[in-house]
Amino acid sequence: MAGALTEGGNSAFRNHNNDFAHVEDPIERRRLALAEIDNAKFGWYHVRAIVVAGVGFFTDSYDIFAINLASAMLGVVFWQDAKTNVGKIPSTADTAIKVSTSGGTVIGQLAFGWLADRIGRKRMYGIELIIIIMATLAQALSSDSRAISIVGILIFWRVIMGIGIGGDYPLSSIITSEFATTKWRGAMMGSVFAMQGIGQFAAAIVALIVTTGFKESLETASSVAKCSGVCQLAVDKMWRVVIGFGAVPACVALYYRLTIPETPRYTFDVARDIVKADEDVRAYIAGKREGHPDEVRRASVIQNHTAELVAPKASWADFWRHYSQWKNGRVLLGTAGSWFFLDVAFYGLGLNNSIILGAIGWSGGANVYESFRRNAVGNLILICAGAIPGYWVTVATVDTIGRKTIQLMGFIILTIVFIVIGFAYDPLLKSNNGLLGLYVVAQFFFNFGPNATTFIVPGECFPTRYRSTSHGISAASGKVGAIIAQCVFGPLVHRGAKDSSSTPWLKHVMQIFALFMLCGVFTTLLIPETKRKTLEELSGEDTDTLVNPSPMIHPEKVSGENKSETLPV
Repeated sequence: MAGALTEGGNSAFRNHNNDFAHVEDPIERRRLALAEIDNAKFGWYHVRAIVVAGVGFFTDSYDIFAINLASAMLGVVFWQDAKTNVGKIPSTADTAIKVSTSGGTVIGQLAFGWLADRIGRKRMYGIELIIIIMATLAQALSSDSRAISIVGILIFWRVIMGIGIGGDYPLSSIITSEFATTKWRGAMMGSVFAMQGIGQFAAAIVALIVTTGFKESLETASSVAKCSGVCQLAVDKMWRVVIGFGAVPACVALYYRLTIPETPRYTFDVARDIVKADEDVRAYIAGKREGHPDEVRRASVIQNHTAELVAPKASWADFWRHYSQWKNGRVLLGTAGSWFFLDVAFYGLGLNNSIILGAIGWSGGANVYESFRRNAVGNLILICAGAIPGYWVTVATVDTIGRKTIQLMGFIILTIVFIVIGFAYDPLLKSNNGLLGLYVVAQFFFNFGPNATTFIVPGECFPTRYRSTSHGISAASGKVGAIIAQCVFGPLVHRGAKDSSSTPWLKHVMQIFALFMLCGVFTTLLIPETKRKTLEELSGEDTDTLVNPSPMIHPEKVSGENKSETLPV
């Protein structure tokens, strides 16, 4: 590949566009740029890219998991004057605070997914972290008043935070996949997603650290109902630190996200403005908002060469035309359906962590300090026992075993596990080790299974012009499943209960989850195997399609009423 290389990108994301600025033919330029990315040897450049994208998922997971640990602290601070269940947050308020995050996430996944296809990946990347940082700090500084309750304030800011978290799903997945080498693309995307496990671990560690730091104050109260004075003040500081720390890693990655170059695939296949793309990358490196190319040269290139890049323009009409074909629609149905069925059971099982903690002796305590410490340590044990190993086994095997195989295996094993838990729940409850063992197996095969692959596959199998939108739709389907788990199955386990702590319907809920996992088996059959294939092979956007595009739309022929339905990308 002759010719001098030009500057571009940052230390995490190199600028492949400018590497081929000397090539005039846009088709050849596209082929050379994408070939270099697809065939690149794995190196520190890829590691840095994984870290930059992964920090976002670390933050997402931390913020989502931290509220589970902080909710007990919120009860001590804001419900000390309650008439019943003194010092404990009401279940309705707890559910509302947690569901609000999922609701915001659905909005963010759909909105950011569409915007990343419409105006570009780099223009959106970093905005979601800014939203998360702002909302996280606002939560940490929140308090109630006579006009508004703490629940209302937290719900508002967690919806906003959820929008930022939702935006991170399609953006991090798509940017990682479009910069990744074909051979290890699954491992790179899996590593980004695996940072969720590290985020959960970090939240429990921070909770343990602040609990230990305020040990003397917490030991003054024998229970949360009697935690007042210095004890209550300590807990008020604790929950703010636990929540607020989530903004720290996001700040670290923000610069790199704001200064990434546009992905070559978006530049060539969607934007189709070669000169402007090169100037934009140079401008970002120089610290400017956008490039200002020579308009004469830009117009000349567009006039002479843009027509050669003839992949269809993104529009609502083309979107429906594309997915109305069964070969394309089945893939979106497979990715969205699999993610939905997964998250119903994944979040539903997570709602019952307290039962597992009680079974292994890591709940309650002689005083408030012991109670909080046991809760943090118990969660660390559960995370390390199944979740984190499952994530990293996926990273190690996803490019050899394959995405579809791992997902299918995971759904089948989880179906069996939930059947056993559901139909043998009472004997298992008497044998604590049996219930704990099955819980660990479930967590392992969630993450060495569909929890990871449902994130990876949608970032690979769709065409560039709809890749982010389609990933957002798939991810949003999953979060709808999470909302159903929290709003429907959470209260359902208490059906017929004589008190708030008993769960007579839990075994039936586990049986229902087994059915959801079985449905996941069938939706998995709709998705393609994506390992060791280029994104162009998977989406049908290979060079031959671009050169001989008889059914495709030439941009210079779009005029009149056709222009009005074309989405400006």
